[in-house]
Amino acid sequence: MLSNTQQSYGGIARAFHWLTALLIATAIALGLYGASLPTGSDAQAAAAIRVFSLHKTIGIAAFGVALARILWALTQPRPAALHPDRRLETTLAEVVHWALYGAMLVMPASGWVHHAAQAGYAPILWPLGQGLPFVPQSAGLAHAAGLIHASAAWVLYAAIGLHVAGALKHALIDRDATLARMLRGVAAGQPGRHRAAWLTPLAALALWAGVIAAPVLTAAPADQTAAAPAPMPQTAQPGSWAVAEGTLDFTLRQMGAAVTGSLPRWTASIDFDPATGAGQVTVTIDTTALALGAVSDQAKGAEFFDTATHPNAVFAATIAPITAPHDAADHDTADGATHLASGTLTLRGVSMPVTLPFQLTVAGDSAEMQGRVTLDRRDFGMGASYPDEATVGFAVEVAIGLRATRTAPATGSGPAM
Repeated sequence: MLSNTQQSYGGIARAFHWLTALLIATAIALGLYGASLPTGSDAQAAAAIRVFSLHKTIGIAAFGVALARILWALTQPRPAALHPDRRLETTLAEVVHWALYGAMLVMPASGWVHHAAQAGYAPILWPLGQGLPFVPQSAGLAHAAGLIHASAAWVLYAAIGLHVAGALKHALIDRDATLARMLRGVAAGQPGRHRAAWLTPLAALALWAGVIAAPVLTAAPADQTAAAPAPMPQTAQPGSWAVAEGTLDFTLRQMGAAVTGSLPRWTASIDFDPATGAGQVTVTIDTTALALGAVSDQAKGAEFFDTATHPNAVFAATIAPITAPHDAADHDTADGATHLASGTLTLRGVSMPVTLPFQLTVAGDSAEMQGRVTLDRRDFGMGASYPDEATVGFAVEVAIGLRATRTAPATGSGPAM
């Protein structure tokens, strides 16, 4: 029989129960194992990332199965208690049962929000993206979700322990059919209704309200802004144009999932003549301000940006309009690029030629540009201990956008040399 009766659990309820138990046990084991792994070297960090990716993926699967299980249980009759005369024991068992239901939802959901609110660590192994609707990239939100996840873990451990202890008591001491009803669908007990049944979900709900609210209310305000990147400095910039605002982001693939970071502090010296579409630019980037979610420190390390030794990166280039068909053919101009910035990017002590196609719109003394270029991390000696793309991809897509205002008349018909 697939459906429940007032004396037995049906096949669907039993399948949900044991599948949920298997997924939760596996997710817990992977989480505890991953937390115990060393991360001192990049190879060790890569191993920990793989374990936590499995932990997160199985956790989301557990959330989906648990949600389906709960919805199914709400549509089914609840088998009667085998010992209705034991009012206190029955009530406590139901509170634990509802607390366990809450744990099966709150723990993975909070972990999912924590993951979605910060980029860069242990992607979920599925093709549906790493974010969540209505969950912004926010250090404060990630911090609060992480605290809830940790608190929910203790409730889950306690609820599982009490649940298992209760099942063993019924099997070994009471020697009744409680465990047999869930293992084999054995029918037992007399149909009836527990008078205080409506109190137990309320008690569990109060418990979870406290678990969720306490970490949020006690979190230090500084935790919500500590990881926010500093804005791009608006200092005087020599050149005929000054940047009023701008963004510099990069996207790479970690274990097959796209992860986006930013370099929020940089300055640009721009000399450009709109009449000819020619000029020159020098961009100086503060790599110590790099933000890549949970792996920002790893990205700043010697294996990648090596910010301790090379705190700045520099892109120096000449600007020219795209006028010939071969210019468009040689570069990716799918975004409607109108100009090319061709020059040299010096990053972590390595200089490589780079051509950045970009779209430029000039209106009087204001100009806006959007550009995109793909680099190969190996060209700059990054990630030598990651010789393949299984963990960290080779390609890094760089996107830059800015708005600039004219500060001086053009100095000539072409770039200053």
